[in-house]
Amino acid sequence: QVQLVESGGGLVQAGDSLRLSCAASGRTFSTYAMGWFRQAPGKEREFVAAISRNGGRIRYVDSVKGRFTISRDTSKNTVILQMNSLKPEDTAVYYCAAKSFGLDVPMTNSNYDYWGQGTQVTVSS
Repeated sequence: QVQLVESGGGLVQAGDSLRLSCAASGRTFSTYAMGWFRQAPGKEREFVAAISRNGGRIRYVDSVKGRFTISRDTSKNTVILQMNSLKPEDTAVYYCAAKSFGLDVPMTNSNYDYWGQGTQVTVSS
């Protein structure tokens, strides 16, 4: 089992950057694919980005391509979401998720086994 704790959210202006971190407990972090999802008020949780357990496969939702970068540091059991050129429509609670047997990078919530509590990102116009 793994526990996930997100940090780095906040209130920024459009065009600014934020760096979200997800710290994972446990000794098996390197076996999990890691994903970021977000949920805006009144909307369903949506996929943002994911990275396979060895970093060889990465996927982004089209709306963040070229602006967001996902990475992982296995030595620190951490996955990072670097968000640049933020837009008001990026406002949401951002969740970190872990998927066992993480060779692939699915975009569906149900494929992930563990979730963090979320961190709020608010982008003002």
